[in-house]
Amino acid sequence: MDILTKGSTTMITLRPSLARGHAQHGWLDSFHSFSFADYFDPAHMGWGNLRVLNDDRIAAHTGFGMHGHRDMEIVTYLLAGELQHQDSMGNGETIHTGEVQRMTAGTGVRHSEFNHSGAQTHLLQIWLLPTARDLPPGYDQQVIAAADKRGRLHPVAAPIGSADAAQATLQLHADARLWAGLFDGDESATLALDPARKGYVHLARGRLTVNGQRLEAGDALLLAGETGLEIRAGEDAEVLVFDLAA
Repeated sequence: MDILTKGSTTMITLRPSLARGHAQHGWLDSFHSFSFADYFDPAHMGWGNLRVLNDDRIAAHTGFGMHGHRDMEIVTYLLAGELQHQDSMGNGETIHTGEVQRMTAGTGVRHSEFNHSGAQTHLLQIWLLPTARDLPPGYDQQVIAAADKRGRLHPVAAPIGSADAAQATLQLHADARLWAGLFDGDESATLALDPARKGYVHLARGRLTVNGQRLEAGDALLLAGETGLEIRAGEDAEVLVFDLAA
């Protein structure tokens, strides 16, 4: 990681795309922002309460078989393609491009994710540490129109019971907020941050400048003590921004 700026109370650290863990399984091409499966790096076990951010490309007619999770808030963000979801709660849904899914693993959930289409599926799978253990399992899936993200940061997720929960697409059993935006040309946005918390910026595709740092697809910024973000100069960019418990 490259430390771009560091003051007495602030820090912005660049995590280049190629510094991530990488697993190539043929049917699955996955980059891991934090330690996951066979990729272990004690310096990258998570950031705040963000534990996993996997950038997955799933080949046509393949997918993840039935497997289990517990005590985790799992968000799946579809960038391209589609994914068929089945779980032990009785849910059977197809997640399409532009949709977002939240699954509360809680006391335990088993699920499968399969790409039945003839094209590759590209998604981000995000794991957040929950606010409590042994929560009842839960599921939600919502559409986010591209127009709602165009040239702005759309509130994708916020904590259940928070003042801004009603404005978010999903509500989480986690002390975390998530925004997503599409930026091109002169489009720009700003976001205030609480310097007592941590921030994380992940560029899913394209190019973008965030707080003066030029990012390429897959790059991330880890933020500590920062009071805000300035986003500009996008080139077909799709970005996710996290506000996280420190």
